[in-house]
Amino acid sequence: MSQTKSNQRYRRFAARTAFLTAALLLSACATGPNADPRDPLEPFNRGMYSFNDVVDRAVVKPVATAYRDVLPSPVRTGVSNFFSNLQDLWSFVNNALQLKGEGAGNSIMRFGVNTAFGLGGVLDIASEMRIERFPEDFGQTLGHWGVGAGPYVVLPLLGPSTLRDTAALPVDSNGNALSHVSDIPARNSATVLNLVNRRSRLLDASKMLEEVALDPYTFTRDAFLQRRQSLVYDGSPPDQDDLLPTYDNPAQ
Repeated sequence: MSQTKSNQRYRRFAARTAFLTAALLLSACATGPNADPRDPLEPFNRGMYSFNDVVDRAVVKPVATAYRDVLPSPVRTGVSNFFSNLQDLWSFVNNALQLKGEGAGNSIMRFGVNTAFGLGGVLDIASEMRIERFPEDFGQTLGHWGVGAGPYVVLPLLGPSTLRDTAALPVDSNGNALSHVSDIPARNSATVLNLVNRRSRLLDASKMLEEVALDPYTFTRDAFLQRRQSLVYDGSPPDQDDLLPTYDNPAQ
């Protein structure tokens, strides 16, 4: 019973966080004029970007660097494969919600093959069998059915997002198989491991960003929005001018 109550509290916390963040962002829309219509919250976002950068430099990046230096590449690959396998299960649900038969079929097939024959997903047998991955999340599902991205948002600790993707966070959190692990210490440890592993894979990219980009905030924003737009449209987005009213509404 205590584990069930803990899971319920966790989900309520995620939902309240998304709601409060959305309310804060909507109230911030009255800030001064901005050159980029996709980013009307730029003063708020730049402040949050700076905060995240400080936390990353002080804590997250050193831990991720030590993780990469200590663990051999095959181990880190196995960790990545394991969490990607869990994501395939959630991708199956979102592909099905979007009525994407091939994506749903491949996702559930990948999950089954890797879970059964890949040591629970540590080995990516499905890719060796050339079963293509079709990653989808609930933000993409909302976008597929016509929900516009809304303004660009930088979330505390979580980083780049949009108003639509922020609203989808509680659903994605509940769809993550880790959130249903009843052993709280094991669940928390796995969540931290996933975050550190993901950050370690971005170390080279973040170093390049620091060395090349004149304005890392703008570079990160534009790259993120372009990538999310491409994902919603399955790699074939329309011209940007056609997206300005709702930013990436496939129903237009």
